[in-house]
Amino acid sequence: MFNKRYYYLITVQYLGYRFHGWQKQPNVKTVHLMIDRTLNYIFEGKRFKTLGSGRTDAMVSSQEAAFELFVYDEPLTNLEEFLALFNHNLPQDIRALSVKEVSKDFNVINHAKIKEYLYVFAHGDKYHPFCAPIMTTILDELDIETMKQGAKLFEGFHNFKTYCYKATNNGIYNREILTCEIIENTLFTANFFPETSYILRVRGQGFMRNQIRLIMGALIKLGKNEITLNYIEDSLKPESTEVMDYIAPASGLILNKIEFE
Repeated sequence: MFNKRYYYLITVQYLGYRFHGWQKQPNVKTVHLMIDRTLNYIFEGKRFKTLGSGRTDAMVSSQEAAFELFVYDEPLTNLEEFLALFNHNLPQDIRALSVKEVSKDFNVINHAKIKEYLYVFAHGDKYHPFCAPIMTTILDELDIETMKQGAKLFEGFHNFKTYCYKATNNGIYNREILTCEIIENTLFTANFFPETSYILRVRGQGFMRNQIRLIMGALIKLGKNEITLNYIEDSLKPESTEVMDYIAPASGLILNKIEFE
């Protein structure tokens, strides 16, 4: 017999430093695992299902991720009370931001319109260890102005095969990046942060495996004068066979927000 289902969109934020990414995997702690464990506890074994809007890699954090919650038989009676109870039982490094009921036609994967990622970094020194969960430190001095020019080259429709981890000949690599820029970091502050740090901000409809970190890797190499602006331009051409050999560390990457249709 088919049970009646109720549909909810929940947004969450989390520090990814101790998690092996979003997706459930055998014998490791993931964000999705902890969310489902918490829901199973507060629902006291009642049937439910969750579906994330996408995956984040190990150690990647999120300011605003989303998942869809399917509840069977009975709806949530009070969404504010549910959110408070959910947060009370979630671990300290995961926080639920909002919950709202959606229609059965809503799909948390297909209706995600724009995703914005931030990559937080500093350069030129060894900084406080407390920075490590959300900021990558490059010990070398970087040419930030040239990196800013390089970031803008990624905007628009390009062949991003060079910036997909373990790309095959069967993938769809012609994609559009709406925004790609390096700006000074004024969003994240702490008294142990370096005086100046930066953010790579990238917006687009969807991204391939390790795409942001490979783009950041290229920009770091550009900042060290190991590659040129012309190299980046050529790597984005349809005929490019380049393979980017440096993936920037995961802990500087943050899923900042998702815009839904």
